[in-house]
Amino acid sequence: MDNKRRELLQQFLRRFHLDIDNLEGLNTALTHPTYAYEHQLPRDNQRLEFLGDAVLGLVIATYLYREYPHLPEGDMTRMRAAIVCEASLAKVARQINLGELLLLGQGEENSGGRRRSSNLADALEAVIGSLYLAGGLKTAQDFILQIFTPALEILKDTGVIDSKSALQEFIQQRGPDNVTYKILEEWGPDHAKHYKAGVFYRNRLLATGEGHSKKEAEQEAARAALALIKIQG
Repeated sequence: MDNKRRELLQQFLRRFHLDIDNLEGLNTALTHPTYAYEHQLPRDNQRLEFLGDAVLGLVIATYLYREYPHLPEGDMTRMRAAIVCEASLAKVARQINLGELLLLGQGEENSGGRRRSSNLADALEAVIGSLYLAGGLKTAQDFILQIFTPALEILKDTGVIDSKSALQEFIQQRGPDNVTYKILEEWGPDHAKHYKAGVFYRNRLLATGEGHSKKEAEQEAARAALALIKIQG
């Protein structure tokens, strides 16, 4: 690695206040398989991508578990999937200009690989994997929570307003159909009932929510649905 490349990587780390001495792992995380093949390098970013995917999933799952103690497992699963899907990862990678640091083979470069969503998403996961190896879970977590702040803030913001009204307005902007709600489960004694509601759009379950009243459960379901839609959109 030459000095110019080393400085670029150090600048990237400084942007996120990350203290990493060994830059080789980060450089590998940004090395596309086509570049490794053309330059006969022993490693590309695919193994780091595998590791980073697991670390990212753990950090986001932990965040959701702690921040939303009453959210059902199914909704947490859907929210995590919305945050860590390829489209969301590529969007975040573009926001931090990760494409500028990619090492690509000539053919991949010429075909627009620096802007390709799959390349950006894979590289971001690989970077997370490299940070985990170099600095441990705390370093990877600090980076993840920084770059995913906008998506995570969406989750918080949807709980501040009347979520049912907000979801209805959002859906009606896109067509004549509206959402419907259904109480899926109820349990507990009469003085302490607990309800689980589902919100449906065109007969498809968008999300569920729980509460101590039917209205509260419906609001929670609407909030979860709104967050998922906004993150994915």
